[in-house]
Amino acid sequence: MSRNMLKWTAGAAVLALSFAAQAAANGVVVSVAPEKPALGKSEDVVVTVTFTNTSGSPQYVLKSHTPFGAVPMTPLFEVTRDGSPVRYLGAVAKRPAPTASDYYLLKPGASYSARVELSSLYDMSTTGDYAIRYRAAAAQLFADAPSAQAANVTTATSIAARAGTAPNELQSEAATVWIEGVRPRGSREVSKTLAEMQAESMAGTVSAASLAFSQCSSSQQSTISQALSAAQTMATNADAYMTRGTMGTRYTKWFGAVASTRVSTIKSHFAAIKSTLASKPITVNCGCTDTSYAYVYPTQPYTIYVCKAFWNAPLTGTDSKGGTLVHETSHFNVVAGTDDWAYGQSAAASLAISNPARAIDNADSHEYFSENTPALQ
Repeated sequence: MSRNMLKWTAGAAVLALSFAAQAAANGVVVSVAPEKPALGKSEDVVVTVTFTNTSGSPQYVLKSHTPFGAVPMTPLFEVTRDGSPVRYLGAVAKRPAPTASDYYLLKPGASYSARVELSSLYDMSTTGDYAIRYRAAAAQLFADAPSAQAANVTTATSIAARAGTAPNELQSEAATVWIEGVRPRGSREVSKTLAEMQAESMAGTVSAASLAFSQCSSSQQSTISQALSAAQTMATNADAYMTRGTMGTRYTKWFGAVASTRVSTIKSHFAAIKSTLASKPITVNCGCTDTSYAYVYPTQPYTIYVCKAFWNAPLTGTDSKGGTLVHETSHFNVVAGTDDWAYGQSAAASLAISNPARAIDNADSHEYFSENTPALQ
């Protein structure tokens, strides 16, 4: 089954699709159309996603939040079955703060389409009526049009500075499709609340602590062992800070205004991250050749895939090897189930001010709180 099948087309006219599109920020309209209205048990769920720039100026959209190019390592769709949310099964990655080269150009009046196979990215194995909506959100989703002279010097800081005022979400209308799944309609997987999964994780009900490697050289194994030790120290320190109960600038810098419910959430997150790094069977895979730092499948604890940026990162400090392991650990559904709303310190700090509810769900915010560089109280 193909993870992602892509092709794009551009034209001056707006394409007429079978589902009405919802106008989004900056004049960008997104439509989703399934290839077939009904599917059998053995058929792939394939949709065509179309981006149309209805504005009179070029628009720059974060590549990692579009279906164009490489397989995105982030959930780009909101899928429900008979009104209930469907689990995302794909990967999520830690990426560097975006620069100009990380944006996809949408020309004025042009449409761009991609075929995306969703069966391996979302749990669509139960019979029912499915609604599929494209929904991508990120603090740095759009960038200003760089001039020819400035295209190569657009910095992550300047992009992050625009994140507070720029639109940060693209959303389509929902497309519907009937799927005859391998499980009968109305059946459900046994699911647990995040609190229950965290309690199990901290109680050590999965298995004993260990560190295993896949596709890693001897020197890489040594580096990862040091990174895990650094991550454990960071997580222990972060957990101790949250346990003491006094929220200072270190908390507000990364998670925003103090509110008891949000503080409780972050406290539970770091207790689970600390427990996981200290007591769970972690496997690190070194086979990734992507330019990101690392990625995980949130539904598949506790395997972490480290990528190119990881090896060039410092052991500790900002965007470090140890911090990367904290970041990725927070993504696992049985730990904290975090998402990637903003990348980089500047964007994460802005997110804490503009949207604390997203900040407490942002993996980089957890990493920067743990790294605490520069140190805050």
